[in-house]
Amino acid sequence: MNSMIYSPEGLQQKTEALSLSALEHAKNTKQILKAKAVMCDSDHNLIVDLGEIKGIIPREEAAIGIKDGSVKDIAVLSRVNKQICFKVNNIISDGTKTIASLSRLSAQQDALEHMLATYSKGDVIPAKITHLEPFGAFADIGCGIVGLISIENISVSRISHPKDRFHVGQNILTVIKDIDKQQKRFSLSHKELLGTWEENAALFSVGQTVCGKIRSIEDYGIFIELTPNLAGLAEYRENTYPGQQATVYIKNIIPEKMKIKLSIIDHFSAEPQTEEEEPYTYFFTGKHMDCFTYSPACCEKLIQTMF
Repeated sequence: MNSMIYSPEGLQQKTEALSLSALEHAKNTKQILKAKAVMCDSDHNLIVDLGEIKGIIPREEAAIGIKDGSVKDIAVLSRVNKQICFKVNNIISDGTKTIASLSRLSAQQDALEHMLATYSKGDVIPAKITHLEPFGAFADIGCGIVGLISIENISVSRISHPKDRFHVGQNILTVIKDIDKQQKRFSLSHKELLGTWEENAALFSVGQTVCGKIRSIEDYGIFIELTPNLAGLAEYRENTYPGQQATVYIKNIIPEKMKIKLSIIDHFSAEPQTEEEEPYTYFFTGKHMDCFTYSPACCEKLIQTMF
């Protein structure tokens, strides 16, 4: 079965109004559909916009874990005003109105079963950022099934919080780092898709003056990010702090030491991050990777991820 059937909620194109015949077909074929949840009633049932036909997802059918209490009702409430996946359980008509009884739970169970059976460590899959915590970013990998990208796996260039790299609703690619089949959990990574040291360093040349962002200030200098997977070191300068934009002159590029020496020309406060930022440039465009070697072959220090 095509895994894109289980794509992250909201990644699909906007759906048209669903006719009664389309809903009947989906019910009989157990097809997964997508539509927008427009309301959650006082009993925490989700109301879904199907066009002329009213769709209802009963509370216990709204998400894995709601029925047994392992997931809180915020998982249901937070679906309002968002596109969700579901299957059609039943269609009821009294002659004056038609109501479709839907199940997001069934769609999630299908997706999870498929992922546990077919996904492997190293698989590259699309995801959508759902929420951010200091320790990492949670991402929907299909039908609302969520995996965690720990903060150290977001990029090689260190960040203080996932919000420095992602925003909620952002569409990204991830690589599966680990699968806990017993707990049915997915650990994800992002940095391996952003290129090696050499691939990123090749974007720059000695003598250029370029844009950067101050990421950390140490006793021995200031680390300035040039790309999400590449940072250089500049001498300490007063009145600098993490998060500032920096204009830097590239003094030297040393592959055998994985070092880029910089000189700060100017620094200033960064403009607020917007959700309209350009998508990431992914150097790896395949569907699976067994190994990622960040460090150059000429460097004694080996930085590598094995999947």
